[in-house]
Amino acid sequence: MQRYTFLKITVQLLIVGLFLLNGNAEGQITAKSDFTTVNSSQVKVGAERTDQYLSLLKGKNVAVVANQTSLVKGRLLADTLQSLGINIVKIFAPEHGFYGAEDAGATVDNSKIPYTSIHIISLYGEHKKPTTDDLNGVDVVIYDIQDVGVRFFTYISTLHLVMEACAENNKQLIVLDRPDPNGYYVDGPVLEPSFKSFSGMDPVPVVYGMTPAEYAKMLNGEKWLENGVNCNLTVIPVTGWNHKNYYEVPVKPSPNLPNMSSIFLYPSLALFEGTVISVGRGTDKPFEVIGNPLLKGAPYTFTPVSKPGAQHPPFEGQKCYGHDLSDFGNVMIKNYQKIYLFWLKGAYKDYPDKANFFNPYFKNLVGNDALQKQIEQGLPEEEIRKTWQADINAFMKIRKKYLLYQDFQ
Repeated sequence: MQRYTFLKITVQLLIVGLFLLNGNAEGQITAKSDFTTVNSSQVKVGAERTDQYLSLLKGKNVAVVANQTSLVKGRLLADTLQSLGINIVKIFAPEHGFYGAEDAGATVDNSKIPYTSIHIISLYGEHKKPTTDDLNGVDVVIYDIQDVGVRFFTYISTLHLVMEACAENNKQLIVLDRPDPNGYYVDGPVLEPSFKSFSGMDPVPVVYGMTPAEYAKMLNGEKWLENGVNCNLTVIPVTGWNHKNYYEVPVKPSPNLPNMSSIFLYPSLALFEGTVISVGRGTDKPFEVIGNPLLKGAPYTFTPVSKPGAQHPPFEGQKCYGHDLSDFGNVMIKNYQKIYLFWLKGAYKDYPDKANFFNPYFKNLVGNDALQKQIEQGLPEEEIRKTWQADINAFMKIRKKYLLYQDFQ
């Protein structure tokens, strides 16, 4: 019987083993004593600081880029602004739709908010960028969405295209900032231009350590918008948060990121979406479990089913063998401050049909074609990381110019 060197390791033993690693060991995880956890009751997000931006909206026609995370003390931003006398004329919705319930990659049709004249325009599918017609009659656009700080989480791609549209149509954009729950580190390959897609539009690492407002300032400052256009940008910062904080988001940012464990694990586990390994879509633990029907030596099993937010997931109705990593996500990964490649390398090693392990999407997620080759060649994680470092160092110099909050370093 094949030995599953990766998948037979229990989560409990992995956690204990990592604590016992010496100071130079690859994969060491130690607690960050100067890092603190904050929640939404301790933080004032940009949307809540109405005294800072209401005057910019009075008497104007306002469009809002928003979804279910765009809350002001539990109330949707659009409702809040309307109650304060602001004229909301349109809502633009990113991937997953305005209500945040649609599958990843699902095309969302335009719609209308019941009992109002406000139209919801989807910025996903074939129509990812607001057109001149979309912005006709709009004076100001507001962007307010909770992100998770990972390049292929497509809300920042929507931000990029909204900024371009506003610049090209002479519209002011106001970004109401929110904390980045993965904003306490930077890691991963920097996107190479030939791998640019909606899953990654800008030359940043997989985890870039910036809030939406910081990112928007960088897009302007580095001339990364198409043709180097400059967006008329105003940002409303957060108070009560910085990059040394672990931020607990008050509402799930997408259907398959239901808790903080999944959000912390997402930068590492989402790479499996470019492989034959399931990340638990169609289960109660999306982005907390991994598995495949062919990995039959593993101790944990799950069977994906079709459900809201995960219609017809990979391996629907098939028993998958793998690992439940939720304890690792809750206890350990947030202290690692890196993308964790151990599972990816191990799963490739143990999968019986290596020629079909990766699919073309993997390179778009990673932003290069090197990582797949490195894993196929069995390179140690330390050597793989060395190939990222020069680009990360260069990015860190760029990033530093646009930070609004105390950094983690």
